[in-house]
Amino acid sequence: MCEPTATRAKGGPVPYDQNDPRSLLASSTTATRSVGACLPAQYFEFSRLEPDETTAAGTRTWYVRSQSVGVALSEVAPGDALRREGQPDEYMVLLPAPDAKATVTAAGDRHEVSGRAVVVVPPGDSEVVAHDGGTVVRLFSTEAADLAERYRNRDVYAEPDPNVTPFVPWPEPPGGERVRVYPLDEIEADPARFGRLLRCRTLMVNFFYPELGARDPSRLSPHHHDDFEQISLQLEGDYVHHIRTPWTVNMADWRDDDHQLCTSPAVAIIPPPAVHTSQYVNDTRHQLVDVFGPPRRDFSERPGWVLNHDDYPMP
Repeated sequence: MCEPTATRAKGGPVPYDQNDPRSLLASSTTATRSVGACLPAQYFEFSRLEPDETTAAGTRTWYVRSQSVGVALSEVAPGDALRREGQPDEYMVLLPAPDAKATVTAAGDRHEVSGRAVVVVPPGDSEVVAHDGGTVVRLFSTEAADLAERYRNRDVYAEPDPNVTPFVPWPEPPGGERVRVYPLDEIEADPARFGRLLRCRTLMVNFFYPELGARDPSRLSPHHHDDFEQISLQLEGDYVHHIRTPWTVNMADWRDDDHQLCTSPAVAIIPPPAVHTSQYVNDTRHQLVDVFGPPRRDFSERPGWVLNHDDYPMP
């Protein structure tokens, strides 16, 4: 069955709705880069899994990874601290609750953070204290050797995925690496912009605006990426992740289409060049965050899309 094509954008033919800002992405003249069989997508519903780590105070943490990005989702006990020692590069902290209260300390900086926020934390030693507890998500590159054994799906990447371009961090910020706090509720929606995009040297997140109710099934956005992964982090609501694995010359690599229902909090890891789209379902509130490592160039090239572009230059 042929896929309808509205435009050709980076990542191949994509049937974006004409009102979707991604229909404006710069065109690509290159063919799909796939050099090996597509890995299967992976799904993790954390409420159905035993935590990978539990502190004496009761904080529970789950660790999963893609080839280039690690996710640590913690349900933090009030007043407990999440610490990193000798972190080799920048990482991000997501505070998704509207009433979140946290203290982030690193590199001599101490920041009191209130409300929903994305925080960039510099290399070295750092601490995140969640005063009232709740969900805290930390996003890392997979360069941190001490985290390697904590990821529950680490065996998937015993051999690198040949379809993923090797990880290379982006340039240093002109103002130096330091704690940077980006309050999310201060960012007004703009139909000409795709979500709320923020980046650092190692990562990019799109912290979408929440959606109420189900997504219109006639306005989905199946597309693929030639050479980078996508992590879809569900913080609220139920999603069906629709995945189609491209065929190779070897039938052993073929898979049936996947339509995986996941209840939040959850992570879907989508490898290239799988065709994918996520559909929020049911009459509830939905909150999704897409994660990429390193930052996406195509998104970064769109004027005004990356909200902290002045802090982090492109290569």
